[in-house]
Amino acid sequence: MVEKRCPRLQRDGVYRWFSELPSPQRVEFLCGLLDLCIPLELRFLGACLEDLARKDYHSLRDSEIKANNPADLGSLTNLTDEVVRSKLLVSLALLGSAHREAAGVLFRTLTHIDSVINNYGLQLNEGRTGDEFLLLFTMASNHPAFSFHQKQVLRQELTQIQNIMASTSKNPSTSALNTMATYPGCHKVTPRSETPINSVSNSLENVLHTSTHSIEESLPKRPSGKHSKGSNISSFAMGKS
Repeated sequence: MVEKRCPRLQRDGVYRWFSELPSPQRVEFLCGLLDLCIPLELRFLGACLEDLARKDYHSLRDSEIKANNPADLGSLTNLTDEVVRSKLLVSLALLGSAHREAAGVLFRTLTHIDSVINNYGLQLNEGRTGDEFLLLFTMASNHPAFSFHQKQVLRQELTQIQNIMASTSKNPSTSALNTMATYPGCHKVTPRSETPINSVSNSLENVLHTSTHSIEESLPKRPSGKHSKGSNISSFAMGKS
């Protein structure tokens, strides 16, 4: 009897573990799982995701158009502005996989991270700043709209951000942050890094709290998942734009 209950107990443990992860690690973990699926499983999961996404299609339509319009994305260049960062997160969440031109605009914006940190003295451990950058580069480095080379560059930027946050962490016990290695593919399962204990929640809902064009009121209210304690990736990406 105990042996038969083990798989269920393990599954519930995974649900609890996943529900407590910050958004960057949730995204990375889910992408790793998808990479392990066989083609028919992916098609089935795609149908399930399509059905879930259809419920919010109309309320997100305007935001989706902007997210895939290079001209609109071209105005979101100031990474030091938290409102701009929140809009970039929404754009990445709604960016279509075939929109290479829009992805190119986002890529040029995100690869200015060195000058933002060095020239403007941006402190990644201040407030939600580090969490937002971790999520931005995790989503971008796993997004199919970016080319192979772009994903490599974005992954390197992500590793750099992780290293900076680890070296400047106020908590010595978390300064040994395990960085994700730069690899040629994007959906690889790698050891997950621990986030600083003093960091704020990385849920999309919190990260996008500062957005000036909220669409939260227009979204249908849904009951929380059986195993989820907080907002999931859809509520993170779609809560505010």
